[in-house]
Amino acid sequence: MRKKETVTGNCCYIKTIPSPVGALTLASDGENLVGLWIENQKHFMKTLENLSCTDSDLPLFDKVKKWLEEYFSGRTPSPLDLPLKPNGSEYRQTIWKALLNIPYGQTRSYGEIAGEASPLTGKRPSARAAGGAIAHNPISIIIPCHRVIGTDGSITGYAGGIEIKKKLLELEGVRI
Repeated sequence: MRKKETVTGNCCYIKTIPSPVGALTLASDGENLVGLWIENQKHFMKTLENLSCTDSDLPLFDKVKKWLEEYFSGRTPSPLDLPLKPNGSEYRQTIWKALLNIPYGQTRSYGEIAGEASPLTGKRPSARAAGGAIAHNPISIIIPCHRVIGTDGSITGYAGGIEIKKKLLELEGVRI
């Protein structure tokens, strides 16, 4: 049985903000962004299970909101200077770091992400294994799992829903 992956500590802070793709729920441990979920997405707030979360207006949430506003305006957002701390296994962390290397307006296949993780893990994970880790990304949009597509260029699975994935890619100027 797998160990449950949750945010460490006793509490968390959350804030819900509107966006062009629906309500976004932000989560922090008080210092780092630990979650950003699109309303109704799979695995919604899973890494916060068993924690008491409090609505809050942390300065970090203001920075995230500003970055997202820039992103949703259709401009390439400023370089990411947000403290991110997604909670997950070492393997998932490796895959999520690979996602951060996909430039705005570009895509990678699941196989390419698996290959990029290979030197870090010491073995070549399968595209399917990479896809499983990508599906559990707790910081949507900012850790750009929406930029991962099928080898044939097809728009495949997205925890936030395929239509939202298409909207995000179109916003970035990716031809679908």
